[in-house]
Amino acid sequence: MHIITVGLSHKTAPVELRELLAVPDSRMGEALKRLMTYSSVKEGMLLQTCNRVEVYAVVDQVESGFSAVQEFLVDSHLSLSAEQLLPHLYWYSGDRTIAHLFRVTASLDSMVVGEPQILGQVKDAFRSALTHNTSGVILNKLVQKAISVAKRVRSETRIAENAVSVSYAAVELAKKVFGDLSARTVMLVGAGEMAKLAAKHLINHGVRQVLLTTRDPVRARTMANRFQGSPIPFEEFRSEMAKADIVICSTGASHYLISAEDVQRAVRERMNRPIFLIDVSVPRNIDPAVREVDNAFLFDIDDLEMHVEQNREERRAESVKAEAIAQEEVAVIQKWLQTLVATPTIVALRKRAEDIKQAELDKALGRLSTLSDQDRETIEGLASSIVNKLIHGSVVTLKSVAQSSNGAIYIDAARRFYDLDSGEEASEEDDQLSSSIVASETVKSASDQKNVQHVDEPKFSHEAKG
Repeated sequence: MHIITVGLSHKTAPVELRELLAVPDSRMGEALKRLMTYSSVKEGMLLQTCNRVEVYAVVDQVESGFSAVQEFLVDSHLSLSAEQLLPHLYWYSGDRTIAHLFRVTASLDSMVVGEPQILGQVKDAFRSALTHNTSGVILNKLVQKAISVAKRVRSETRIAENAVSVSYAAVELAKKVFGDLSARTVMLVGAGEMAKLAAKHLINHGVRQVLLTTRDPVRARTMANRFQGSPIPFEEFRSEMAKADIVICSTGASHYLISAEDVQRAVRERMNRPIFLIDVSVPRNIDPAVREVDNAFLFDIDDLEMHVEQNREERRAESVKAEAIAQEEVAVIQKWLQTLVATPTIVALRKRAEDIKQAELDKALGRLSTLSDQDRETIEGLASSIVNKLIHGSVVTLKSVAQSSNGAIYIDAARRFYDLDSGEEASEEDDQLSSSIVASETVKSASDQKNVQHVDEPKFSHEAKG
């Protein structure tokens, strides 16, 4: 079996194309079942976010698997041809698929490195695969390990600690001034998108009250309703500034709307309690002379961009540590997958030994009809003990050598030495192996689904997602 992924992302395709491939949640089950109709696909999972659409699959042959998944993606939208889609796709198999999933889940392949949403989106995709029974032994192990890698990256690096969006940087800077943002009041002067995003982030971090003002009173009321705040007449906002701990200014005015004297008066009315001002307007709307006012802290768009760039550098440095963690965990999964190669041979060896033991016991016990039930149990136990000890070394060796570069040679030799590929018997052994795997994974899938539902979700957000 081989693990593959076929997909596209913000790095390879425009948003218009990514939108065409997106499957509504209501049709996810239908899409996954259609993926499993391809004979080469044995397990499948569909991961989609605003920045990527990817299929992860376990297939019997790499090339036929690639073709099947590509056809599946084209069929997802009737107006999309293969010629339109192919130039934007990437295909990975084996180790590259494992590494890619680990990097995606740990947010190392995101538009904003370190953003937290992608972990939840991977868990949602996995939950859908479990719900619709399209994930099995290999994908279960792989995705669970990917989730573990992401959690390890978050706990062992600082890749997600610093803001890399201008609007979110305002929160970090406000925290440096006030520490705790709970019970603080923010005043929004103007209706610029960046200012609204900053206000949203501040509210998410505990800001208690929002005051809003624009030149258009109707728009001010609309915004106030959106933020559950209070509108203020534009002509009065300067006199009301003393009520605000944080002032965010974003208007289209071509001159200063807030002077040093306005801020000095507000600080005085605040009994010298600090006031934090953010000017995201271009041209600036707050006089730079405000920086000279005691207990007033002014940051403009360039200050925020500088802060963001410093954070990006820190994230880039932390991403090196995160990449090392991902690669380390790839090696763990590789070893596990290699042991799977030996499993059919081990199962077949045990069955051959058990068949021989049982055949010889039947002959011997048939000639010893006077034995008591206790004597029969003793002889059967002796036979089982001898067989288990005889094959124990071979089983241990097969498990060990499966992880080496010569694993396939040893496994082939074992099958030849023990004559494990003799026609009908081999197919029965394969059926027995498949049945045991399905039975064990039925229980494990239910456990996996329960565990996925209880993994803690991130409690903060950024503008860009995985």
